[in-house]
Amino acid sequence: MPRGDKSSYSNRQKRKAEHIEKGYEKRGVSKKTAAKRAWATVNKQEGGGAKKGSGRKKTASRKKTAAKKGTRKTARKKSATKRASRR
Repeated sequence: MPRGDKSSYSNRQKRKAEHIEKGYEKRGVSKKTAAKRAWATVNKQEGGGAKKGSGRKKTASRKKTAAKKGTRKTARKKSATKRASRR
């Protein structure tokens, strides 16, 4: 598959990109730039082309929340140690 091939995208993703592209063209962006921005937006929102397997997106969001929870704990520990050192 050559680079830039859109065959791995679902029909819904293709329609979404087309709609986004039209919006950019209304704003005065050139057709080529609008197409690039539209596909970049779809990739950002959907994580690239359609991939087989259910629940594929869930693992990425779970990793993000786990990472956030870990940072909260360290921030709490730091603030607790600062309070203890002030006393």
